Amino acid sequence: MHERVPDPPQDITGLLKAWSAGDRRALEELVPLVYADLRRRAASLMKAERPEHTLQPTALVHEAFLRLVRAKEVDWKNRAHFYGVAARAMREVLVDHARRHDAGKRGRGQKRLSIETVELAVHPRTVDLLALDEALETLAALDERQARLVELRLFAGLTVQESAEILGCSSATASRDYRHAEAWLRRQMRGATA
Repeated sequence: MHERVPDPPQDITGLLKAWSAGDRRALEELVPLVYADLRRRAASLMKAERPEHTLQPTALVHEAFLRLVRAKEVDWKNRAHFYGVAARAMREVLVDHARRHDAGKRGRGQKRLSIETVELAVHPRTVDLLALDEALETLAALDERQARLVELRLFAGLTVQESAEILGCSSATASRDYRHAEAWLRRQMRGATA
């Protein structure tokens, strides 16, 4: 059996633009093209969660996709833009889930971030998602692009180059911004766990 060759990004871009224009059939054609990739990214994210986490990768993708479908008046630009918005949706789903789970018991029994051993670009392993979300919100107030860059890398698993495309900057700028954002988050998270 031959492995299916992924459709070219321009096919996805064309479907996204048609969907933006109101073509519901385009959405039906788009879902099978992006689902496996979103599911893979969600599975990667979920590896970083606590073992007893009740949200499964499939449920994460479904909840994120529902948010994407409900998003009104999104002018989808291209495949990278779609994955950028999907990253935000997955972050929101995970943070909402963490808030519901931790309601009334913030900080008790939570795994804490070992900032020295975490490489943010790989996985936010054992990260307190609520603390990370707060730190990202603070970073966004200081530098929106750096916060979006971390979000794209962590929650969508995008490369520096893919992230740069979404953010409309060069790969060199994205790489530099990511290093600054990562260092800032390390300091911020270290202070929160001290």
